[in-house]
Amino acid sequence: MMSGNYTSIDNQKVSGSVPAVTDPGQVTVKFQDSNLQIFPPSEAQGKISASSRPPRDADDTFSKPVSSPDEPQQNGWFRTFSVAAYKPYFDVDTSDVLDRIKDTLFPFTGSFNEKTDGNPDLYGPFWICTTLIFVAASIGTFVTYVAHKLQKKEWDYDINLMTWSAGLFYGYVTVVPLGLYVILKYFSAPSGLVQLFCLYGYSLFVFIPALCLSVVPLEIFRWVVAGVAGFMSATFVANNLRAHIESAGRRWFLIVAGIFLLQLALAVVLKLYLFTVTV
Repeated sequence: MMSGNYTSIDNQKVSGSVPAVTDPGQVTVKFQDSNLQIFPPSEAQGKISASSRPPRDADDTFSKPVSSPDEPQQNGWFRTFSVAAYKPYFDVDTSDVLDRIKDTLFPFTGSFNEKTDGNPDLYGPFWICTTLIFVAASIGTFVTYVAHKLQKKEWDYDINLMTWSAGLFYGYVTVVPLGLYVILKYFSAPSGLVQLFCLYGYSLFVFIPALCLSVVPLEIFRWVVAGVAGFMSATFVANNLRAHIESAGRRWFLIVAGIFLLQLALAVVLKLYLFTVTV
């Protein structure tokens, strides 16, 4: 049996032993600042290292849009074929469009370019041309139908009226501004291409009420309506471009005169094809 005597160990440094505490006073324990109130923590602390964090798809993968690696980056010319590139040109209010249409009815002011210089739009020109196409087709069809019925003749719908109107109006507001853009650039008086599209598109608005008035079965009245509409449209375009084209030198008058005559030619074409009823 073992005796009750124990061997006392002096306070000395013994390998593998814990030194005795000499002063059993109050011990202050300090804790490091914790990031537990922020989730997820900005930095790995304690026993959780960066290698043991949750996987990426467990925190914010589904909250961020993922772009496919096969998607081409829309830079340079690729951006021209994207919808986002044309979004700013359709960012207009109804009040803006109505205010710009009102300027076309007062062509002598010449303030349209100043108002649209910072925000030219394609919304108004697109819908003006589209409205012209349907108005021209519907009014032309209605007038020819009534004329045939009054003379008791058979009437057939002409589908070419719709396609011809679409080609005329869409083609005019696309080709003419492009040609004018090249000419102005050649004479060192460049203008914004979208600005020209906007100007020519709104200049066609006056032909909408003119087409509606063409239902009156008087040939002389139709000529007067087509002439007034063509004169107003030509004056609107020429006055708004004159101040800009004057910087092209002595030939500015020829350019403005050509623009004016081209708008008048459009009115003559509309009169001969859309304002004329043949039975």
